[in-house]
Amino acid sequence: MTTLHATRGANFWSTRPVMRMDLVVGAYEDISSAEVPGLTEALLSAMPGLEEHRCSIGERGGFITRLRNGTYAPHVVEHVALELQTMVGHDVGYGRTRGGDNEGEYTLIFEHSHEAVGLRAAALALETVQQAFAGSLNGVEHAVAELAALAATPDVPKLKQHVLCGITGGSDRAVARDEIVRRGSGSNELIVDVSPVFLFRAGLPYSHSDIAIVMDTNLIDVPERYREEERAQRLMATVADAVDRGGIVIVPAKEWELQDRVRETGCRVAIFASHGNVTRRDRKVARAVALVTDGHIVVETHDKKEDLGPVRADAAIAAQVAGALAAYTLNELQPAVQPEATSQPKV
Repeated sequence: MTTLHATRGANFWSTRPVMRMDLVVGAYEDISSAEVPGLTEALLSAMPGLEEHRCSIGERGGFITRLRNGTYAPHVVEHVALELQTMVGHDVGYGRTRGGDNEGEYTLIFEHSHEAVGLRAAALALETVQQAFAGSLNGVEHAVAELAALAATPDVPKLKQHVLCGITGGSDRAVARDEIVRRGSGSNELIVDVSPVFLFRAGLPYSHSDIAIVMDTNLIDVPERYREEERAQRLMATVADAVDRGGIVIVPAKEWELQDRVRETGCRVAIFASHGNVTRRDRKVARAVALVTDGHIVVETHDKKEDLGPVRADAAIAAQVAGALAAYTLNELQPAVQPEATSQPKV
């Protein structure tokens, strides 16, 4: 195990709190669960509830089928970590195992409902799977007892912080923040500038924001594989998870896939551009559009056009436009909506 930490706010992987564990697999890279005699039976004997795990097959017993057909050790650790928590009465089911940032590494993500239990379940799951692969697993009663004792202790407080606006992206976030304040919004409320690397490593540091801004998807401070277009868009769209359904997230023009990701969260989009390059496709989905016309920032909605004043020469134009649109959104467009609860089945 090279990394283990709890992510409390909405994050790249999930809208719920998750554990992240990174593993260097070593010799286990070349050993499938199907190649270890008695492994599946030993795990089922110790944890009968594994039969309920649907896994990617999508039906009861799916994970057991994967075990018998052959799956890799980190994937088994993920499911064991979830099941150990289930055995102490915690309703958790979300997990993912993917190739890590470096060759020979894997990243495991799994849900928890009590942070201390989740952290310890990760380590105990790793030990349990190592024993199963070695043919020396004789039960998990000790692990369940330890987790039950931890479950009886107070959990860390849930994130409850409310902010006016969350801003992320690879550049000029501070300029956008200052523009919002300069225009009279947020002087007594928090506007949180979240760097991509913080968002990737720790998730959102707040639970709710009135609106959000994504400056761009040109990321330089996250691991290289997360700079790729699809992953970068997914990471930046995380800020929409804290905005109420029907709320507004401000995104750049022509970032159509990012716009779609935001809309999939139930939010609406407002779009900004620095040089008037707003397409018909942008306008079709936008609640409002802000662009520069004859040196002035202009906001257009379906029923009116408003001049927000000239752009300044001392700051990045795109960030000024995004900040001006955010201030306009807070004053003119922000809807009164309530968040909707969602749930997901066991994986």
